[in-house]
Amino acid sequence: MSTEDLDEYESRMELELYREYKDVVGIFTYAVETERRFYLCNAVDLKVRTEGGDVYYEVSMGDAWVWDMYRPARFVKTAKVLTFRDVSIEEIVHSELEVPDK
Repeated sequence: MSTEDLDEYESRMELELYREYKDVVGIFTYAVETERRFYLCNAVDLKVRTEGGDVYYEVSMGDAWVWDMYRPARFVKTAKVLTFRDVSIEEIVHSELEVPDK
């Protein structure tokens, strides 16, 4: 497999992942971003932990979708992330107004 073939394969995988994201984002309540992954989920709990003077975050998610193009199953029942880095949690605003098709 050449470098061009690999680049083309990765581009196709990223496009498929983006299309899947657009299809599923409407069924989730929260977007969670860590230094390693991006998640959509319907339940999220963030706990700040300290151990030996270090501070870390424990993020528990339920009914989640993982943005990872190499993962064969992106839907997971529960996910837990432990990180020393920042965590961003945003509530997804779903528009009640839809533009009708012509």
